[in-house]
Amino acid sequence: MAIISENEKKPFWGYRNTQTRYAMTYVVITTVVLLILNIYCSNISQRLFCQSKEAAMVEKCQLASDEIATLDVLSPTTVAGIMGQMESLTANRVIVTDQGGNALYDSGGEYVGAYVLFPEILKALDGNDVFSWDYRDSAMFSRAATPIVYYGANVGCVYMAEHDTSQGVLLLKLQGTVLRVTLMLEVLITLFSIIFSRGFSRRLSKIMRHMRTIQEGDYSQKLNMGGNDELTVLGNEFDDLTDRLQTSEQKRSRFVSDASHELKTPLASIKLLSDSILQYDMDLQTVREFVGDIGDEAERLNRMTTKLLSLTKAEGLPDSSESEIIYMAPTVRRVARMLKQTALKAQVTFQLELEGDSPVLILEDDLYQIVFNLMENGIKYNIAGGRLTVRLHRQEENALLEVSDTGMGIDGEALKHVFERFYRVDKARSRATGGSGLGLAIVRTIVQRNRGTIEVSSVVDQGTTFTVSFPAFDTEVDQV
Repeated sequence: MAIISENEKKPFWGYRNTQTRYAMTYVVITTVVLLILNIYCSNISQRLFCQSKEAAMVEKCQLASDEIATLDVLSPTTVAGIMGQMESLTANRVIVTDQGGNALYDSGGEYVGAYVLFPEILKALDGNDVFSWDYRDSAMFSRAATPIVYYGANVGCVYMAEHDTSQGVLLLKLQGTVLRVTLMLEVLITLFSIIFSRGFSRRLSKIMRHMRTIQEGDYSQKLNMGGNDELTVLGNEFDDLTDRLQTSEQKRSRFVSDASHELKTPLASIKLLSDSILQYDMDLQTVREFVGDIGDEAERLNRMTTKLLSLTKAEGLPDSSESEIIYMAPTVRRVARMLKQTALKAQVTFQLELEGDSPVLILEDDLYQIVFNLMENGIKYNIAGGRLTVRLHRQEENALLEVSDTGMGIDGEALKHVFERFYRVDKARSRATGGSGLGLAIVRTIVQRNRGTIEVSSVVDQGTTFTVSFPAFDTEVDQV
């Protein structure tokens, strides 16, 4: 039965919800902004209509008050006569009062002879030009009043009122147009947000699907995001990470396979020898020989596991931050003393050329492992009566360690693989000398961890030279 993960059950809400929230937030913000703009535009349009109406009505009132101010006597008859001559200035309602607020003229005929105490009239009697308006029922209600000034004294006022439905309809249409434009903009913004969110989510989904593919162990696929945004950069970084994971996985698989194969051989030998002792009736001398062989295989197995642990430790450590500035010559001499008996047994002589020594930044234990492995290999794969030369010298800004032997050499094809784990040029001789094929892999890892490089050159039947290079540190350090 196939097991469906939570991400596969809910592909949208599992990881697209964030993009949905962002899109909705953007829509809400733009809606509020457009609503505010709508209200602002409506208020501005009303204000513009109001200012236009105010200018027109106040001008009419002033013209009427100027004409009335020419009368010697203000009475209903004289005022009515003047207003009859000014039909072009009439509004929906015109009222003329004396200085006490008594209506001398009313175009509607309702207030003649009565006191009219509208707020606009009271303010006009105090000597002010007054205008007020309100907008209701799709119509504009405008009111204006100006004082009648006769030789510097207020002798009355002119009041006008208009109920303008045409401008109210025009204002309503304008506000409706603004509202429709606002709604269209909001619809477009919403569609853009949805399209953007879906496009972003599709690209993010592609990354998530690729991640699940990687989790299943398939490193061959590439994202190929396209574009030039942050997700493209993320996709490229993810592809680089996938390549590194694939390389690491291949190395791990090869390491496990090689380690299993190499460890199986001594274990099989031990099993075979022990079974032979148990199954066959042997004399004591033969048993001793078999037990000795078992001990040799066990020692070989111990050396191999020790090398594996050293390699794992070397690869797992970061670049050393606790390095020390040391000269290499003392370490070379110490290794030479340690391997002296091994060299005598193999009939190999040492030639140490250490006068060109320079200080380097490295842990002494790391340097010891490098020198030991290279010199031990130079002894193992040398010939009887051969020579092992260790030379220290300076090349520009680098300190070089050269280890040369006069052994069988390595051909060009094998030379490409000498630093690989478990690779052995001469497998038969490696087994005879106890070689595991891990020493040079350990050396390269340690060298690289200490900011150095290692190279190898060889001539078949003449010998091999390993050259290790470290940055030189020209600091006064006492040589031990």
